[in-house]
Amino acid sequence: MTPDPDRTHLLKRIAEALERLAPPPLADAGFDTADAFVWNAEAGRPVPVPEVARVDLSLIRGVDRVRDILLDNTRRFACGLPANNALLWGARGMGKSSLVKAAHAAVNAEAPRSLILIEIHREDIESLPRLMTLLRNQDRRAIVFCDDLSFDHDDTSYKSLKAVLEGGIEGRPKNAIFYATSNRRHLMPRDMMENERSTAINPSEAVEEKVSLSDRFGLWLGFHNCSQADYLGMVEGYAKHFELKIGSEELEAEAIEWAATRGARSGRVAWQFIQDLAGRLGQTLD
Repeated sequence: MTPDPDRTHLLKRIAEALERLAPPPLADAGFDTADAFVWNAEAGRPVPVPEVARVDLSLIRGVDRVRDILLDNTRRFACGLPANNALLWGARGMGKSSLVKAAHAAVNAEAPRSLILIEIHREDIESLPRLMTLLRNQDRRAIVFCDDLSFDHDDTSYKSLKAVLEGGIEGRPKNAIFYATSNRRHLMPRDMMENERSTAINPSEAVEEKVSLSDRFGLWLGFHNCSQADYLGMVEGYAKHFELKIGSEELEAEAIEWAATRGARSGRVAWQFIQDLAGRLGQTLD
């Protein structure tokens, strides 16, 4: 039977169209090229970060208990031992994201190249399953990190995160762990949860659907507003580390005044004060 040229041409066009619609093959993601990456959801690949903006673990003050818990959890994960996903929640500016990056650096200093850190942006959470698939197909152990994670009204992307953390068929890869920071303990705004209670046929079940996301995190590490003593301890620690040329009494007085003008005391406020002070003293923060 003689082939129909028109039909052959049509079938070829259909095949080409299907190839264009199909997802690209999983290529080598290049996780060996660096110790830190930012996930590019549009390109479907991690982008290496040559130098991470971080502070030394020793400079993170006033959160000793949660610091030690997260560092121990990270060490165990790096050694191939069981470890938990971690949610760092609470007051703004108290070093939640700084602690994640510092713990990663500290563990890698103890055991070079034992861990990679991959930051995924909040708006790219729906692409998390693809990132996890790439991680599953390579050997290095990875902390997947999302800073300032929260979900608003009518946002259903939290379901993708739930499935990846523990609820899906494949589950979380053994060589990956998920760390997130948030100002909200349950990752949902309070008015959203109250609305679920007031409008649902079974209010408790409606709220359970939202709250169950935070239950996927085995570690809940709370960060609270710091006292003046803790704040001054942070300032003094920075000043000593960077060898700023200022007397202790003058340092304390200026730090208290700075916090008063900001209306808050936190690690972030302490660091902003040190940056201002170093600039006025004509010193660099190297």
